[in-house]
Amino acid sequence: MLNLLRTGPPSTPRLLLAHGAGAPMDSSFMNTIADKIAAADVEVIRFEFEYMAKRREDGRRRGPDRAPKLIARFKEVLDLVGPADEVVIGGKSMGGRIASMIADEVGAAGIVCLGYPFHPPGKPERLRTAHLETLQTPTLIVQGTRDRLGSEEEVASYSLSPSIELAWMGDGDHSFKPRKKSGRTLEENLEASTDAVVELIRRLG
Repeated sequence: MLNLLRTGPPSTPRLLLAHGAGAPMDSSFMNTIADKIAAADVEVIRFEFEYMAKRREDGRRRGPDRAPKLIARFKEVLDLVGPADEVVIGGKSMGGRIASMIADEVGAAGIVCLGYPFHPPGKPERLRTAHLETLQTPTLIVQGTRDRLGSEEEVASYSLSPSIELAWMGDGDHSFKPRKKSGRTLEENLEASTDAVVELIRRLG
């Protein structure tokens, strides 16, 4: 079953967002991000991969499907809301990674990755960056400076395509939350992250 969650007025380009591995399209993080971006007159469309949609139906927790199935789902949804060149695609963590894997092929207007999983937790040697070295689609990666899946220090050593720009959220974790001692707040990081996303979308429009 395919449900789309639309927030904000119709716009071009619009933003198609997928969720991360463990939380649905209407998680607190996804709701907040969508509401803030929609407030800037951008239409945000959210969807769920099949394993998450099944969890919604029966309540059983499942791990993510393998990449080919995730990719197929993303393309299926993009076909419904396209044309692709009028859609910025992306998502939270895994969702953004899958978007980055299909963007050049489908001709998406741009990519937004909200906390990119550059490597699995505790395994910095297992990089997920090969395709990012040659990516052609204009891309924004919003990343917490102390993200355990790719910190600012780690990412500085990666070879990334010049089409990728990074917006660093001060002292943020994988969901941009800073430590209290940093003097920065989650709200500040969420505002900064959505401002960066909106700026990219307007630039591409």
